[in-house]
Amino acid sequence: MLRPRNPGLGAVVQRLRQTSPNARMHLTSAQVAHQFGADPRDIAAVRQFARNNGLFVVRVHPARRTVVLGGTVSRMQAAFGVDLGLFTSQHKVFRGRSGPVHVPDWLHPAVTAVLGLDNRPQARPHFRAGRVVGQFAPRSGPAGSFTARRIAQLYNFPVGDGAGQTIGIVELGGGYRQADLATYFSGLGLSVPTVVDVSVDGGVNQPTGDPNSADGEVALDIEVAGAVAPKSKIVVYFAPNTDQGFVDSILAATHDQTNRPSILSISWGSAESNWSQQALTAMNQALQAAVATGLTVYAAAGDNGSGDGVGDGVAHADFPASSPNAVGCGGTFLQASGGQIASEVTWNAPGDGATGGGVSDRFPVPPYQLAINPTSANPPHGHGRGVPDVAGDADPRSGYQVVVDGQATVIGGTSAVAPLMAGLLVLINEATTKRFGKTVGFINPLIYAADAKTAFRDITIGNNDIYGRLHGLYEATVGWDACSGLGVPIGTSLMQVLDS
Repeated sequence: MLRPRNPGLGAVVQRLRQTSPNARMHLTSAQVAHQFGADPRDIAAVRQFARNNGLFVVRVHPARRTVVLGGTVSRMQAAFGVDLGLFTSQHKVFRGRSGPVHVPDWLHPAVTAVLGLDNRPQARPHFRAGRVVGQFAPRSGPAGSFTARRIAQLYNFPVGDGAGQTIGIVELGGGYRQADLATYFSGLGLSVPTVVDVSVDGGVNQPTGDPNSADGEVALDIEVAGAVAPKSKIVVYFAPNTDQGFVDSILAATHDQTNRPSILSISWGSAESNWSQQALTAMNQALQAAVATGLTVYAAAGDNGSGDGVGDGVAHADFPASSPNAVGCGGTFLQASGGQIASEVTWNAPGDGATGGGVSDRFPVPPYQLAINPTSANPPHGHGRGVPDVAGDADPRSGYQVVVDGQATVIGGTSAVAPLMAGLLVLINEATTKRFGKTVGFINPLIYAADAKTAFRDITIGNNDIYGRLHGLYEATVGWDACSGLGVPIGTSLMQVLDS
């Protein structure tokens, strides 16, 4: 990955983080490519580096600032000064590296990251499998569970169907079956949305047949987003579950001139501590480019509580939800009665997971969060980017009725919240496009503004310390907190805030 030819992309994004409508002028992906793509001289330098080391150039993407190199293991080791080996994890074999990556001094200024030397899994899907219920029957589904359309009604989503809008979804494994989509949407009385697959780095729609595999994630994402916005186009970017694949999937969506998504839903992630600094930087730069083009990115905040599954007794934020360029999505436990919300609290159910959330130790407090100045629970209690920003139903006990691999089942997890919120913003974008000829874009600066408080239903009960070992680590409270963010959006109210 190469540096941008001009250093001003951060300044563009900084202007977009302002709440003034006059400052929110997005660039087209073509403008981003022209102004901030790779410098041809840097690409030429990488070509020279490849020739010097017996490597070959596979692909060049100037707009994405990437050059893909190929070669034997021995030549890759020599070129980058690393040791590569095979490792086994969870009965799978992957390639890994030991030691830092080296490039020559004359090339170093041009290179921001070298990804792909190892292909170990970088992220995990943030869904929690619930009950298998047999035949899909949304009107008589399991007690306590919901269809995405029912949740949209409870959350007062605005009227609309997403016509003319496109939702992008990142998937790092698994796949979906057309027969499942037909069963699901016909059960809701809807036509199957247009679903388009885009292969990134060789990733393809490849269902495993196991509902508890990544198939559950893929089906959940498509079915939730499609149920909320059935006339929208859904574009699924299938990529390998590696740091390289993850980065490239975001770049592919950002520069997709064919499908042009305005929203990207990501239900995969991992604790910040599981990312190398160069991979995290590359991901964040990709998200930065997405923001510059007006692409709103929703990312699940994780399903393993404030510890994010690390198990070292301290709090960890999940990435990419913790990026200041993403909208982090946390989880709640929802109960309804008589067509109304009876109660909604922080999702925390030992054995069934808990919402992620916390304070980043990699990213400082972004301008839109300066007023709340999120404080880490970890000593010395510093400040950083707080996550999540928004929340929605995620507990498997109040999960989503879906169809995956021929089975009707109930699935929970913050994985469901990202496509749910993507569907909500699609409905809002549908309205703003008709009125103003453009979509909303990056919403974080707007939802943290003082006049946006009425657009959220505050969640004030619970915490996300899943095992009770650090009780009260992050507690739900009045206003923003590291369990439920600003709260659950009230759809029509949020549309009024963003529309204005």
